[in-house]
Amino acid sequence: MSVHSEIKRITTETLRKMKFDKEKITMLTAYDFTTAKMVDAGGVDAILVGDSASNVMAGHETTLPITLDQMIYHAQSVVRGVSRALVVVDLPFGSYQSDSQKALDSAVRIMKESGAHAIKLEGGIEVEKSIKKIVNAGIPVMGHLGLTPQSIYQFGTYKVRAKEEEEAEKLISDAKLLEKLGCFALVLEKIPAHLAEKVSESISIPTIGIGAGPDCDGQVLVYHDMVGMNKDFTPKFLRRYLDLYTEITGAVAQYVKDVKDQDFPNQNESY
Repeated sequence: MSVHSEIKRITTETLRKMKFDKEKITMLTAYDFTTAKMVDAGGVDAILVGDSASNVMAGHETTLPITLDQMIYHAQSVVRGVSRALVVVDLPFGSYQSDSQKALDSAVRIMKESGAHAIKLEGGIEVEKSIKKIVNAGIPVMGHLGLTPQSIYQFGTYKVRAKEEEEAEKLISDAKLLEKLGCFALVLEKIPAHLAEKVSESISIPTIGIGAGPDCDGQVLVYHDMVGMNKDFTPKFLRRYLDLYTEITGAVAQYVKDVKDQDFPNQNESY
């Protein structure tokens, strides 16, 4: 039973309390008004307007092509559909890595133009100046360590990160740095479960895992993957709660048949 289920609006402070109370945090992605409304009504604690929109909404191979303007459009649509969940928006590739002032300007645009509650960005010590500048401006920042999809061409693969001791030590160091810089939470993606547990115990801000085992303070999945709209993506960490691909294609096929057979619309469906 959720300790915080009666809260009318989830905030960054709510998530901190949930970690303290040992209540798991739930997070899903959404990119449009209708989906956001359903996800929010289902009781999720946080909604991520992820740059994964580049993959599932636009059909790109990576998250890199999506622009700041496109992220703001998706965020505006989601915010209109949400009444309870905390809405976090990804800063897209190229909007924060090279210049801390550009990072702040990008974050300010998202907050002002979308009405979202926080931003998320990838990386550790490499983006220290950007995080510091955004946090100092009063904008809540969620960090992201482990597999950072915006760095895919640097990694060369989507395999599990931080298996080697040196990378694992850097990840723990980065997590502590992000906490010190004022991040309110941290996504851990595709790292060994024992490392995610160690990180979660070593910092006071919540960790939200995706492919990082059961000991993170919360979990996040891409909505389209979780409801089975995507047939091609089958990582080990994904649990499918529906098979919407089959349901939807079946419904479309039935509609096509009914129209071709002149069964739709019938007399009751006509004016």
